[in-house]
Amino acid sequence: MDAVIPRSVEWTDGSVRLLDQTRLPAEEIYLDCRDIESVHDAISRLAVRGAPAIGIAAAYGLIVGLRSEEVSLEILNRRAEYLIGSRPTAVNLAWAVRRMLGVASAANDTSPAGLLERLEQEAVSIHAEDAAACHAIAEHGFPLIESRPKLLTHCNAGSLAVSELGTALAPIYLAHERGCNVHVFVDETRPLLQGARLTAFELQRAGVPSTLISDNMAAHVMSQGKVDAVIVGSDRVAANGDVANKIGTMNLAILCQHFSIPFFVACPLSTVDLETPTGAEITIEERDPEEVRAGRAPADMPVYNPAFDVTPASLVTAIITDRGVARPDYSASLPALFAADD
Repeated sequence: MDAVIPRSVEWTDGSVRLLDQTRLPAEEIYLDCRDIESVHDAISRLAVRGAPAIGIAAAYGLIVGLRSEEVSLEILNRRAEYLIGSRPTAVNLAWAVRRMLGVASAANDTSPAGLLERLEQEAVSIHAEDAAACHAIAEHGFPLIESRPKLLTHCNAGSLAVSELGTALAPIYLAHERGCNVHVFVDETRPLLQGARLTAFELQRAGVPSTLISDNMAAHVMSQGKVDAVIVGSDRVAANGDVANKIGTMNLAILCQHFSIPFFVACPLSTVDLETPTGAEITIEERDPEEVRAGRAPADMPVYNPAFDVTPASLVTAIITDRGVARPDYSASLPALFAADD
């Protein structure tokens, strides 16, 4: 499966190679980012998207185009702040950049050239760890999917959103590989259609049976008994289990409660932010009104365009991570996964 779907992020000859996801599914175009500005632009305009992929790109972006004589904590901190500002909701971005800064802070006696090499090694490690996390999420989520093969997902939480395999799609791919008769309903995910453009593209490439629906069809599909479970990714999980994910996710969780359908969230433990007590403290990115308005509404029509919503923990059946499956009460089960990691 990994060979079928193009990689979202690669580190090649000192540049960050990104698959431009704004061009999918029509074209597979790559961006070779050789400076921090081009990485920032790619993140902010969603050429690279998905919380883990953004974190990987930002880790490389912190050092791309940086000469050894320019390496200092002051410069690295400035670059970090610049990158973190590109998208505020996805916690993996800030997590990865701060992890890189931690390495720099701990290497006071290292030469600038040695520090730059050490930072590159750390970025490569972040990338490799994400790949391992995705495969672990697949294994931990597989039993939940095996017994509930009729699925619905929202946005894109597959290989394109991470290093490889995915988060929400990871156990689906594994179930398909192991011969389970899975079928996935794919929400279009308006206004930018990440489901229609990206998830549908992935699932077709991987040969997973799937059907595209518009977002407002989900309740009807559920009412017909065609969905055993909903599984989505996440851009940030608060300490109490509240989940920030692509706008429209909360709608699905509410529908799941009404129809008594499990609502699963899949993400690496790096997406869980124990320093954010509840979803109320998560900054929700608001994007350009033209994403909603262009070609569909009067040019001067006011628009509210939040990129994410927050699903209350009370609506989440389980959170599938690379360290295991957390269940309510999340204020206890999520810290326990971190403790197991230690």
